[in-house]
Amino acid sequence: MNRVVRLAAAAVLLVAMAWHLPADAHEVRPGFLRVQQVAPERFELTWRVPARGELRLGIYVHLPEHCESLGQPRAWRRNATFIEHWTAECPGGLSGSEVTIDGLSATMTDVLARVERLDGTTQVARLTPADPRFTLTDSKSTLEVAWTYGVLGVEHILLGIDHLLFVLALLMIVPGWRALVATVTSFTVAHSMTLGAATLGWVHLPGPPVEAVIALSILFVAVEIVHWRQGRPGITRSRPWLVAFVFGLLHGFGFAGALSDIGLPEHAIPLALLFFNLGVETGQLLFIGAVSLAWALLRRVPWPRWAWRIPVYGIGAMAGFWTIERIAGF
Repeated sequence: MNRVVRLAAAAVLLVAMAWHLPADAHEVRPGFLRVQQVAPERFELTWRVPARGELRLGIYVHLPEHCESLGQPRAWRRNATFIEHWTAECPGGLSGSEVTIDGLSATMTDVLARVERLDGTTQVARLTPADPRFTLTDSKSTLEVAWTYGVLGVEHILLGIDHLLFVLALLMIVPGWRALVATVTSFTVAHSMTLGAATLGWVHLPGPPVEAVIALSILFVAVEIVHWRQGRPGITRSRPWLVAFVFGLLHGFGFAGALSDIGLPEHAIPLALLFFNLGVETGQLLFIGAVSLAWALLRRVPWPRWAWRIPVYGIGAMAGFWTIERIAGF
């Protein structure tokens, strides 16, 4: 009886998560600060702050004391982001100076800062609540670009709840390790294609419909699991690699949404894109490894025959809620 109670509680928890998570739960967008040097002592700043519903997140750029803003910042909202743009005069430049994001330590949001120098080189820094400041340098190292975008890719997939639920649903229906390798490879190839194409501006799809179809893809696989368990296996059971590839193309547009907001350093676009994608794949493999380990442990427990319904119906409930909410938000 205690085991039944625990399983029922897990189902309630999953449904509650579906109700409280926002429609954009496919990703957690970081803040983004672009500092563009337009003269030796003059800088154009663009500050993108994530929105939480109708509210602006309370984080602000703090420049060194010797910098002075020229005029009032221009501010507007685009989708789920508040954007501010202004010009600052900094006598002596900014090399060796420290920029801080006030209020970041009280949030769970990261900030990616990109400094574009007059010589065309770029400095990239990742700021976190634990370390909300960075020092501008004259460094031209590409290692910082690779590291920053790689970490960003890992964080994006591990915090992208709907991407992980899609992978989890596939893992629950794939028949054997060979099919699993083929399925993961197909998903990787597909979302890598559209991630690169969308980020480079070669193709474009509007964000809201893509987000809705991503949620629908999770619901589709959850329904396929139920049908298979009831003796009516569908295409996801027989050809999971094909389903992973088709829906992976759309998930790639979802990955590109975060990257397009942040942008790529002009002098290292291929490098940044490569390591963001590698970061996504690293996070995905970490998730698959964790699920496989958990499954190996749980198989030793004598669960009731109907226990498989708990995670499947929970995933389906979350995906169904997201689908309806995202369509309503068009």
